[in-house]
Amino acid sequence: MSNDQTHWLTPDELRVFRAVNRTWEALTAQLDHDLEEEAELPRSYFDILWRLRRAPGQALRMSRLAEITHSKASRITHAVGRLEKAGLVRREVPEGDRRGWLAVLTPQGQERAEQAAPVYARSVREHVLAPLTDAEREQLTAIGEKLLARLDPEALPGADDKEGSSA
Repeated sequence: MSNDQTHWLTPDELRVFRAVNRTWEALTAQLDHDLEEEAELPRSYFDILWRLRRAPGQALRMSRLAEITHSKASRITHAVGRLEKAGLVRREVPEGDRRGWLAVLTPQGQERAEQAAPVYARSVREHVLAPLTDAEREQLTAIGEKLLARLDPEALPGADDKEGSSA
């Protein structure tokens, strides 16, 4: 392979990458639309609420919340601030440990997550699961888990059950 060829994706490589990338972009746009339209909640906020709902004590350190949502600290601070203004989350300093803040789900936040969950589930079923056969679902799961094991092993099923996997 010449030096020029190593810098560009081959047509086959590009086809694979585009299929994955464009599918993910279209899917996230659809999930965003459905949650905004039907639950009046951005998907990123739903993700925060859902992770807090599944976390022990329904609370996570802000730094950990940023990490598991693949967000920058400033973005999480802004999002949690908006959720706090809406009464869905509160921030508190952990007792006996003043190194950082906790984001804590409020009862209103739990209710809001539970109201949005059926919208999210219906959208996932309609746009991801329904078009696939059982065999294709198994293949997609195996491919996704293989890539995830390389990119973010902590995100594999079971790895973050203690901190609330994404819905």
